[in-house]
Amino acid sequence: MKKIFPNSLFLTLIFLGCQSNVPNFDEDNAFSYLVAQCDFGPRNPGSDGYYACLDYFIAELDQSANEIILQDFSYQEQRYNKHYNGENIIARFNPDSEFQTIISAHWDTRAWADQEDLRQDRDKPVIGANDGASGVAILLELARIMAENPPPIGVNLVFFDGEDQGVPGVNETYCQGSRFFAKNLPIPRPDEAINLDMVGDKQLVLPIERYSLEYHPQLVRHLWDRAKEMGLDAFIGRVDYAIYDDHIPLNEIAGIPSIDLIDFKYPNSYANFWHTLNDIPENCSEESLGQVGDLMVDYIYNREEQNRSEN
Repeated sequence: MKKIFPNSLFLTLIFLGCQSNVPNFDEDNAFSYLVAQCDFGPRNPGSDGYYACLDYFIAELDQSANEIILQDFSYQEQRYNKHYNGENIIARFNPDSEFQTIISAHWDTRAWADQEDLRQDRDKPVIGANDGASGVAILLELARIMAENPPPIGVNLVFFDGEDQGVPGVNETYCQGSRFFAKNLPIPRPDEAINLDMVGDKQLVLPIERYSLEYHPQLVRHLWDRAKEMGLDAFIGRVDYAIYDDHIPLNEIAGIPSIDLIDFKYPNSYANFWHTLNDIPENCSEESLGQVGDLMVDYIYNREEQNRSEN
């Protein structure tokens, strides 16, 4: 089911043209978006925090996007065989542009801290400051920027639901929102996609995810080269793990060349906060959000120029 909310103010802004300079990404503001999500508590499906945060997203995006699409779906998680209703959120900017991209992140948080050391803590839901809120925080700051500085390309900010309720080792139990999106595209098929996941770690390290290099090598090379030119030292030019994330259904099901920006070692190779009760804002940083956000803003406002150079 698809619901569309138009925003006539943004339609007017589109025709004013875009600024020649790349806007500033406010990392402090992005971090405030991360904290705001965590203040709702865990956002696992069916929880009070989940519904409160959903309303928050819609209210925020209604102030900025040209069009908001709410994509309803349902799924059954396989740990406890519970049935859930999910909601993907698509915020569109410059939807009439010939070139369309997706920048996405998942907004749900894991219902079980199954990586906790203590058995009695493993059924508690996680706050998901990094694994959930960090990518979404960047998307919300991008939405604010694009409302004030209409982008020269079409940008679809996609907030995927149902990503993090899977069973370890069974890939198809994850990424339920992106799988439904890919099978039932609510927008014309975009030209490419960038997924952001776990990008707020204080010790941020972003190597090249292996599937990303296979799916869209040109975009991978462009982004990591630009990151080096911009002095964004979290981006490391080496190929690392292949990770099943929301970019996989986008590419394999919908045929959208897609890449993933992810730091899977949270916080590092010697400790783990992922899927634990330590995934909290205190273990994330403004600077990390800023590195990824700066690159995304550069991508949005310079992609049209790159397209011309490629042609």
